[in-house]
Amino acid sequence: MAIEVGAKLEGKVTGITHFGAFVDLSGGVTGLVHISEIADNYVKDVKDHLKIDDVVKVKVINVDKDGKIGLSIKQAVDRPEGQAAPQQREPRVGGGHGGGGGGGFNRGGGGQDRGGRPFNKQSAGRPSYNKPSFEDKMSRFLKDSEERISSLKKNTEGKRGGRGAKRV
Repeated sequence: MAIEVGAKLEGKVTGITHFGAFVDLSGGVTGLVHISEIADNYVKDVKDHLKIDDVVKVKVINVDKDGKIGLSIKQAVDRPEGQAAPQQREPRVGGGHGGGGGGGFNRGGGGQDRGGRPFNKQSAGRPSYNKPSFEDKMSRFLKDSEERISSLKKNTEGKRGGRGAKRV
C-alpha cells in the first residue's frame, strides 16, 4: 500500500518516546507522530495522551525519500468549515529562571520589550525628556569601564606568578 501525503488513516500506537509516538499503519508500515502533532494544546508528556495499542486516526504530513513517514493526530481531526484549530499559548518571557527574560517569544506586547525590560506603552514612540541622552550614557559607561579595568589591574598585578617580580 502506497502512503501518500494528505491521506487520513487509522493506526495502532506501537511505541512511545519522549519526542512522540510510533504508529503502525498497515502492512508493517510505521510512522512517527511528533509530540507537537499529538494535540492542539501543549503536550508535556506523550503518555498523558496516548497508550500503547491505542487505535488513532492520523494524517500523513510528509514522507521522506529514505522512507520515514511523518504523521499528525491533530491535523486528522475533521473540523467544520471556518472553524480554526485552537491557538497554542506562546512561551512566557523569562521562563521562571530567576531573571528578567529575553528567552521567550512573547509577541503579544505582554509588558516587556525584546530585551526583557519593562515596556511602557503610553510613552512608546514619544521622546522622553527626563532620560539621559546617548552621550550621557556613553560617558557614564566609559567612566564605569575605566574604573573596573583599573581595579582589575590592581587586584591581578601581584598574582601573575613567575619568580616574584612584578611586570611593568
